[in-house]
Amino acid sequence: MTRTPDPLAEVSRLLSRAHGEESHDPTAATLATVNAAGRPSARIVLIKDIDAVGVTFYTNLESRKARELEANPHAALCIYWPTLHKQIRIEGEVENVTEREADAYFASRPRGSQIGAWASRQSEPLTSRRELVSGFLKTQARFAGQPVLRPPFWGGYRLVAHRIEIWHNQLYRLHDRFLYEHRAEGGWTEQRLYP
Repeated sequence: MTRTPDPLAEVSRLLSRAHGEESHDPTAATLATVNAAGRPSARIVLIKDIDAVGVTFYTNLESRKARELEANPHAALCIYWPTLHKQIRIEGEVENVTEREADAYFASRPRGSQIGAWASRQSEPLTSRRELVSGFLKTQARFAGQPVLRPPFWGGYRLVAHRIEIWHNQLYRLHDRFLYEHRAEGGWTEQRLYP
């Protein structure tokens, strides 16, 4: 294995490229978590930032994913960009983003999405769509003429990357796979894998 530059910079570069080339939302990624009983679950989240530490996404902090991350703070993300013929796998531990980061991102969201965050008790049973819409309209009235503040039950997580795999599609299934692992002493190692 040899030392290599930070692969998160490459993932960020690929995401920028995907914004211009992919027909679907290039920020969509599958997030896999495991609950306290060791049972896995997966769902799509939207990547909101990639920095030198990892990948950030936001959610209701009372949702199933948040409860699972509280019980077991290890997670994995998988991103697939079919037009680019690339797949990215990121594994690591999650940490909460700061209140300041959560406030700044929440303030950047469309107003309807801000109101929707208040109206949805994500992952809880819902008797009807009418109940959801009613909650949205009540919240809309509550914040009429004023900024929508971030709910105390809404925030973000940063998946601190310890393992990243970048997969490039090639002919005859002779794909290029590169595994990057973060070492405690700093820096990343790179290893090519069989497809």
